Amino acid sequence: MHTTDVIERPSDLTAAWLSAALGTTVTDFTFERIGTGQMSECYRVELTRPSGDPGPSSVVLKVAATDQASRQTGLALGLYEREVRFYTDVAPTIGGGPVAACYSAGFAPDTGAFHLLLSDAAPAVVGDELRGATIEEAKLALAELARLHAPAFGDASMAQADWLNREAPMNQGLIATLYAGFLDRYAGQIAPEHRAVCEQLVGCFDAYLEAEGSSDRIMGLVHGDYRLDNMLFGQPGADRPLTVVDWQTVTWGPAMTDVAYFIGCALPSELRRDNYDALLRAYHEALGTGAAISLDEVRDGVRRQSFFGVMMAIVSSMLVAQTERGDEMFMTMLARHADHVLDTGALDTLPEPVAPQPLTPHPADEEAHTAGDEPLWSESWYFDFADPQQEIGGWVRLGLMPNENTTWVNALLCGPDMPTVALLDFENTGAIELTLEAAEPLQTYRVTVRGSGQAYDDPSELLHGQPGRPVEATMRLVWKTVGVPYQYRITPRYEIPCTVSGSVTVDGHEYTFDGVPGQRDHSWGVRDWWSMDWVWSALHLDDGTHVHGVDIRIPGAPPIGIGYTQRAGEALVELQGVTAEASFADNGLPVSTTITYNPGDLVATVNIRGHAPVLLTSPDGRISHFPRAWARVATADGRTGVGWVEWNRNQTT
Repeated sequence: MHTTDVIERPSDLTAAWLSAALGTTVTDFTFERIGTGQMSECYRVELTRPSGDPGPSSVVLKVAATDQASRQTGLALGLYEREVRFYTDVAPTIGGGPVAACYSAGFAPDTGAFHLLLSDAAPAVVGDELRGATIEEAKLALAELARLHAPAFGDASMAQADWLNREAPMNQGLIATLYAGFLDRYAGQIAPEHRAVCEQLVGCFDAYLEAEGSSDRIMGLVHGDYRLDNMLFGQPGADRPLTVVDWQTVTWGPAMTDVAYFIGCALPSELRRDNYDALLRAYHEALGTGAAISLDEVRDGVRRQSFFGVMMAIVSSMLVAQTERGDEMFMTMLARHADHVLDTGALDTLPEPVAPQPLTPHPADEEAHTAGDEPLWSESWYFDFADPQQEIGGWVRLGLMPNENTTWVNALLCGPDMPTVALLDFENTGAIELTLEAAEPLQTYRVTVRGSGQAYDDPSELLHGQPGRPVEATMRLVWKTVGVPYQYRITPRYEIPCTVSGSVTVDGHEYTFDGVPGQRDHSWGVRDWWSMDWVWSALHLDDGTHVHGVDIRIPGAPPIGIGYTQRAGEALVELQGVTAEASFADNGLPVSTTITYNPGDLVATVNIRGHAPVLLTSPDGRISHFPRAWARVATADGRTGVGWVEWNRNQTT
C-alpha cells in the first residue's frame, strides 16, 4: 500500500496508475457504482490483465462525495481523514482481521478529496440489521472483532494520536435536543420500559460520559458503527470470511463499545438472551491466550457500554433523512438495545440524573483563535443594534478565513425611512477601517467602522451584485452585556445580549444611541455558509426578556434548534427546538417570519423595519443569499420588542 496523489473520481483512473498501485499489469478496466453511501462513493473496478498474470480481478475505489455539502461535512467532521489514516496508520499494525487490503490511499485536507483503493470482498453478502444475524454469523463477527482489538489494547501511539482522539461533539444538551425530536417522531412506537431507559440515559449523559472516560476504564480501538449493515460475509471464493467497511467513525475509546453495540442489536432479543454467554466467550477466546482483558471484564464493559446503541438509535435517526425502512430500523435498534440494557441491569451503573448547566464562554475566547488547517476554517465576530424610536438598525461583521487568505468586513445600516447603506469588503482590500476592542472581556466591547460605502433604495440589489450610489459612513459604538453570555454546546460559538451606545454618522446625518437593544456573537471553526440553510434570531422584549435561537436546516437531516430565553429575574433556559416559518418575495428578501421557541412555546411574529442583506460567494463559486433585517416583534402572549433576524439561503444552480 502506498499514499499518492488523490484520485477524485473513477474517471481519473488509468491502466498505468492501477498497474503501479497493484504491482501487476492492468491493460484495461471498467467501473460501476456500488452501495448508496452519502458521505462517500464506492465503485467496483473490473480489471483486465494479461492471461496468467497474478493479481485481483477487481478492486474497490472509495472516494469523497460529489455533493459539496456532504463533502464539506465529511471534511469538517474529520471522517475522511480518519478512514484514510485507519488504512495507512492502523490497519498495517493489527495483522489483518476483517479489513480489506489497501493498495493505495490519498487525502487532500484542503479540499476534502480522498481515495482508497481496496481489495474486493466479493463474493459476499451484506448483513441486514432488520433481519438480524445467525448465531454463527454473530460469533464470526465477534471473533473477527477480537482479532482487531487484541493488538490495540494499551497502544500508546493510538491513545495519543490526535486524529483518533477528536473530542466527541455529543453531550447532554445536544442529545436532549435530539431526543425531543425523537419523541415527537416516534413516541407512539416506543415501549414504556424502553422510553424509561432513554430518559434515564439522557438525564445523566454528561456524567455517564465522564465516568466511562475515566483512567480506570479499559480503552481500545473503536470502529464506532460495528453493525450488520457495515459487514460483508464472504461466500465461497472470497478472500476473507468477513469484511468490515466504513471506518470513518473509528476512534480510541472504551474498548467494549463495539462488542456491546454489535451484540445488542445483531440478534433479536430472545435469541441474544439464549446465547449471551456463548457470544461473550466467542469474543474473549478469539483475543487469544494471555488476553489483556478477562471474560468478567468483557462482561462488565459490555454491560456499561450497552447504552451506546441506545444513544445511536436516538442520534442517528435525527441526523439522516426519514424513510420507512429507516424508521423500522431505528425502532428495531432501540428496542433491542434497550432490552440489552434492561437484561444486564445496566441502569444500575448510571450516575444520578443531573440537569446540564448552560455553558458560558471563557474571557480569553474574546480574542482570535489559532486556525485549523481546514479550507473553510473561519472566525467571525458579529455585532448588531436596533433603535425603534429613531427607526434605524445596523450590523457589523469581521470574518477571517486565513486558509483562503480572505477577510470579510461588512457594516450595514437600514431603516424604513432611509436607504440601506452597505460598507462591504470581501476581497481583503483594507478599504474599510474596522477596529474591535474587548475593553472588558464578556462585558464591554468597542467597535469603530469608517469608510466609503454604497446606498440602496432597493436593498434586494445587494443580493444580485448591483451597485449603489456612493456614501460615507462612520460608526463608534459600545456593546455592554445585559444578560448571560451563552456558549453553544455543539460548536465553538457564543452569543451575548447587550445594550448599545454611541453614534453613527451616515451621509452627513448623525444618530446617537443610549442603551438601545443589541446582540453580539463570536464563532470559530469550520463554517460552510453554502452547505445548509438557517434562520438566526436575537430578540429583546420590552419586559427585559432576551431570546436567541437558530433553526438549522442541514440537507437530509431534520431541523436542529439551538438557543436560549433569558427572562428578567429568572435563570437562562436552553432551547431544544426553534422553528421558523418564513415567506420571501421574488427579489429574495424576506416578507414575513414567525418563530417558535421551545420549551416555553414562545411564538414571535416578525415585522421587518429595515433590510440589510449581503451576497456570499464561496471559493468554488457556490452562492448563498444572506438576508439580515431588524424588526419589531410581537409575541403570542402579548409582549413586544425588537431584534435582528438572519436567513441563510443557498441558491441552487
